[in-house]
Amino acid sequence: MTDADDLAYDVFAKACPSRGTLEHVTGRWGSLTLGALHEGTFRFNELRRRVDGVSEKMLSQTLHALERDGLVHREAQPTNPPRVDYRLTPLGQEVAERLLGLIHLVEGRMDQVLAARENYDAERAVTA
Repeated sequence: MTDADDLAYDVFAKACPSRGTLEHVTGRWGSLTLGALHEGTFRFNELRRRVDGVSEKMLSQTLHALERDGLVHREAQPTNPPRVDYRLTPLGQEVAERLLGLIHLVEGRMDQVLAARENYDAERAVTA
């Protein structure tokens, strides 16, 4: 393992370009979009239905950012009407697999999270 000083990129440094990519990946719509695309290739509206709650505008912006970062491949087919498919690149696949590990961990521990929230709220209600 290398020290943080030896890394070519340091996400903790303000000017590091990895920060932007990390934001794209870990933002609400980015992580859900990557997770959904891990299931396979989707057309835009199929993906929008799968990522429940995302607006057309936000999904479009998210897909553009993930495509620019090399995580998503957009394939437009010259048909009438045009058909556009989205899928993960190999890098996107690797990132999505790691994200899904976190997603599954959170989902599997939601009972604990909900109990902690309840305790937190109850303690704040007593002191309020």
